[in-house]
Amino acid sequence: MSSLQKNASPILVYIAFATVYIVWGSTYFFIQKALNGFPPFLLGTFRFILAGLLLMSWCKLKGENIFDRKSIKTAVISGLLMLGIGNGIVIWVEQVIPSGLVAIMVASAAIWFVILDKPKWKENLQSKSTVAGLIIGFIGVIFLFGEQLLHALNTTQSTVQIAGMCLLVIGPIGWAGGSLYSKYHADNKISVSAGTAWQMLAAGIAFIPGSLLNSEYQNFQWTAVPLDAWLSIIYLILFGSIAAFSAYVWLLTVRPATQVSTYAYVNPVVAVVLSLLFTSERISLIQFFGLLIILGSVLLINLAKYRQHKSSGAQAP
Repeated sequence: MSSLQKNASPILVYIAFATVYIVWGSTYFFIQKALNGFPPFLLGTFRFILAGLLLMSWCKLKGENIFDRKSIKTAVISGLLMLGIGNGIVIWVEQVIPSGLVAIMVASAAIWFVILDKPKWKENLQSKSTVAGLIIGFIGVIFLFGEQLLHALNTTQSTVQIAGMCLLVIGPIGWAGGSLYSKYHADNKISVSAGTAWQMLAAGIAFIPGSLLNSEYQNFQWTAVPLDAWLSIIYLILFGSIAAFSAYVWLLTVRPATQVSTYAYVNPVVAVVLSLLFTSERISLIQFFGLLIILGSVLLINLAKYRQHKSSGAQAP
């Protein structure tokens, strides 16, 4: 166990996990509400640039070091992968696929954490429970995709929906890759908050070309944005980006990546509950069965680590 893991306050870790689990689970619902007033690329630009500037200003006021070339490079690369590709795909896809189903599909990110975490390959892939969890997780994803794919083929928007589902395979890969890059390339020359701010600024700027190509600025009218969309984007900035994303990046520095990745299996539960309570979306029995399969897979993936930590704890003096 690293010194960072030893020094991290258990209470802060619990609060950070709760924030990532609950707040991020709700962001799928609020992204869809925000899309009622904002086009997708403009939504990403506005959300992440404003959140990045607010967080950077806070770091500056606290007297933190916010400039270091190597740290900024790491933050930019990880930010583009996580927020630009991972979250950007979620924003775009929620135009055509219900938020609850998007959250369920993104649960595959936890599987990609194991596949892409090369330094932990020997540890993870020698574990029978981890390998079984990977296989079962993919089966669960197939259950989730299968019915939606068949439905999409029989609708007029089939091409767009199929493209969205394909993108939802790429999104979690980008998110997991960016998270691992951030974890293994962090040098602590700037604070976690400052690094998070650079990540959000990089992603926000990356959305601008998409807005220009789609003529979003020309067709957008600020006065036409409904109140619900404004409240939703404020929630996404303050809670989804600044609070939850900062907690997530911090957790990556003090906990194993596979443990942190379990957020991907809790978020869909929160997203589905909000969708069922406040929208007309419905989750089919097959999709619910797929979710249960994926939830079972994460238990298997983390079973070996749980046993390892329990064993090491028992042997400690």
